[in-house]
Amino acid sequence: MNFEEHAAKPLLQAAGIAIPRGRLARSAGEAAAAATALGVPVVVKAQAPTGKRGKAGGIRTVDDTRAVREAARAILGMEIAGHRVEAVLVEEQMQVAAEYYAAVLSDAASKGPLVMFSPEGGMDVEEIAASMPDRLGQAPVDILHGFTLDAAHEMLEGLGAEEGPLAETLVALYRAYRDNDAELLEVNPLARLADGRLVALDCKFVLDDSGIQRRQELAGRGSPETLTALEARARALGLRYIELDGDIGVLANGAGLTMTTMDVIAHHGGQPANFIEIGGAAYTKAKPALELVLDNPRVKCLLVNFCGAFARTDVMTGGLLDAWEALKPTVPVFFSVRGTGSTEAREVLRERLGVSPYETMDGAIVAAIAAARDAGASS
Repeated sequence: MNFEEHAAKPLLQAAGIAIPRGRLARSAGEAAAAATALGVPVVVKAQAPTGKRGKAGGIRTVDDTRAVREAARAILGMEIAGHRVEAVLVEEQMQVAAEYYAAVLSDAASKGPLVMFSPEGGMDVEEIAASMPDRLGQAPVDILHGFTLDAAHEMLEGLGAEEGPLAETLVALYRAYRDNDAELLEVNPLARLADGRLVALDCKFVLDDSGIQRRQELAGRGSPETLTALEARARALGLRYIELDGDIGVLANGAGLTMTTMDVIAHHGGQPANFIEIGGAAYTKAKPALELVLDNPRVKCLLVNFCGAFARTDVMTGGLLDAWEALKPTVPVFFSVRGTGSTEAREVLRERLGVSPYETMDGAIVAAIAAARDAGASS
């Protein structure tokens, strides 16, 4: 779950990290009143749960109340990365001497939290990593011991940015990440002001979805997820479905196998059209799942990948064939079936659909990619 800046910054403040004084405004008049209360100059910032707001024209520095009103009018109603701006954050302008990048995120490679810091703040972290990787420090964290001041000092020394308050701020950032079940907590820029104070000028907070039930009061301040019509329909059905930009529909049992299937499609040059989680109960969810996948107008063929351990592939295949016969789709379908019950599954596919599964997942995927390309060329 993503949070807008105004909802994320109080988490930093609670951890002892300074933030600018600011007020949320939902109209040009409220923005002008906020600027009067704070004192100009101020910064008017679009509130949307996404980055690159400045590049989209959603962040403006203004030095009089009339300009604040005009800036708010221009920003409110703007669309940034698919999000309509309904509010602006009006903040005091700070005298910045240096800008840093700081973040803590859940890292798949190290299988735990990762603290990141760079003295090159104000830039996208991807740009820092690509153009000056020696200026980006990364410190994997052992959750049994946490992120200590010694670890922070060590990382900062390696970047030539050793400074007591910086180390303390990184430790506080990790604490805020841990205490709020964060998936990502990023401050960019973290500013050192002319008077030496460190202040978080921006904040991006992503709450780990698995922590929503534990943090319901916090989750209530998050931004509702923007769903496509198919994704909203899936949620109402209790299915986890994500619509993608590709043309190969994917139906597999379990999140891990589905993600592997998507990766292999990409490896062979194709594009998956969806992720869907149906698990070992594929035979009970086959019809609504198949309808969701095929109702995506971009889908030109279907790839079915079943792998059974405790779940039997013949039972899953039978459920899917019941759905297929009920819906009568016309797109070509390609099967890969392995594991428990696969002999029986192969037999029922031949009897009821007149097709045989491919010997390997790669074989089915390559055939599906070719079919999608042929369909695209003829349309």
